[in-house]
Amino acid sequence: MKKIPIKNVLPGSIAEEMEIEAGDFLLSVNGEEIKDILDYKFQIFDEEIVVTIEKTNGEEWDLEIEKEDNEDLGIVFEEQLIEKPRSCANKCIFCFMDQLPKNVRDTLVFKDDDFRLSFITGNYVTLTNSGYKDLDRIIKYHLSPINISVHATDGETRKMMLNNNNADKIMDYIKYLVDHGISVNAQIVLCPGINDGKILDKTIKDLSKFFPYLQCIAIVPVGLTKYREGLYPLTTFNKNTAAVVIDQVEAWQKKFKAKVGSNVVFVADEFYVLANRRIPSYKSYEDFPQLEDGIGMLAKFKHEFDLNIKKIEETKINKTVSIVTGKLAYNFIKRLVTRLEKKVEGLKINVYSIENTFFGPLITVTGLLTGGDIVKQLKGKELGEKLILSSSMLKDDEDIFLDDMELKELEKELNIKTIITSWEGTDFIEKILHC
Repeated sequence: MKKIPIKNVLPGSIAEEMEIEAGDFLLSVNGEEIKDILDYKFQIFDEEIVVTIEKTNGEEWDLEIEKEDNEDLGIVFEEQLIEKPRSCANKCIFCFMDQLPKNVRDTLVFKDDDFRLSFITGNYVTLTNSGYKDLDRIIKYHLSPINISVHATDGETRKMMLNNNNADKIMDYIKYLVDHGISVNAQIVLCPGINDGKILDKTIKDLSKFFPYLQCIAIVPVGLTKYREGLYPLTTFNKNTAAVVIDQVEAWQKKFKAKVGSNVVFVADEFYVLANRRIPSYKSYEDFPQLEDGIGMLAKFKHEFDLNIKKIEETKINKTVSIVTGKLAYNFIKRLVTRLEKKVEGLKINVYSIENTFFGPLITVTGLLTGGDIVKQLKGKELGEKLILSSSMLKDDEDIFLDDMELKELEKELNIKTIITSWEGTDFIEKILHC
């Protein structure tokens, strides 16, 4: 059987108690070979399992383990999937990875399109490198909901957008999944003149047939960097075209709300900012099914901010702090902190909008700002006692920006203490007032 190297064992875990160690190999669980993370999670689910380990000295141990249902063993493998993830088989006309500058770190340029990663991390998959055997595994392990990058249900349009002749099977694949009880979150990267207008109407209509297994349709605008030489000529949305998309989607929302009690389809916050439209209410986003896709983040943040600013007793402090944001959220953040300044006498908050020169001026979201741009544009500015940055700018497991600048380097360059805040209104106020 395949021997799977064990990288580490978590302290206090079942694996540690059973004397499994780094350097050992996993041979099987319940006598079954483990090919990837799905097999592993499925086999260790039960209360009583048998794990076969090969020790570093070559001995094989059959370990009978009693535990709680779905309790993890605490084994960390060399590869998250136990094997390398599948790379993307597409050449999408809007792919952000194709628009990166040269010499970025390897983890930024690898294009994954692996349904197992969708299960683990919430990534979106196109399913163009999957067949019915893969769909059967999704069904067997009930990987629900699965996040699917649809973009268009019109077969010719999807094939053109993904540059993949296998891309026109998406409706058949989704039907197969929902017929077997798998729920779907659908994503549409909207490209002006390509999959908007009538094509978007068709996509929304086609996908809505799968409700309630279709949980949500998220529509996000195409992102274009300055590194597009030799790529398909695309344009971005502006105030007028963003407004058209909003009106089109809100018309669908009214139909769905009356028919099924849910809005079903949502557009990213960026459309509302571009169109200079009021952000929809907190309740209109229902249970925020695709928050990580920028759907309802501003409404949720404002809701949390509103609740917590009411709890602040009028007080006086002498403090100046600075906040960094992308151009997209600048006016939104500025309005909120102005209210906070009025509530707390003596509090001064500088809000700095950073232009993204690393990716180009069309990239305006806060999460894609780099340390280098922040340093260059804040040098010599009044920063006060601390600089507040969003955690979305940093690598998940490391204090490093997209340009590989470390947070401590930024602090040294600007001679300022930095505070990292999550994208939550509650934490935002807490970090301003008390850190």
